[in-house]
Amino acid sequence: MISDGDLYRLAIFLGSCAMMMIVLYHFLDVNARDDEDTTAPKQSKNATTSTVSSDNTSETSSTAKAK
Repeated sequence: MISDGDLYRLAIFLGSCAMMMIVLYHFLDVNARDDEDTTAPKQSKNATTSTVSSDNTSETSSTAKAK
């Protein structure tokens, strides 16, 4: 049988390991690079810029003349 002392040491050891794993997970999660977040604005910005410049060419020239 397992004694009370052995059970106590096992619980402390496993609890400590669990806490270290949680801290490690959060450290890695916070410091991870977000490739989806960094590439999405660039693609949408380029797509929006090209769409706006090609669709609103006449509006841009008329607006520039009005100013």
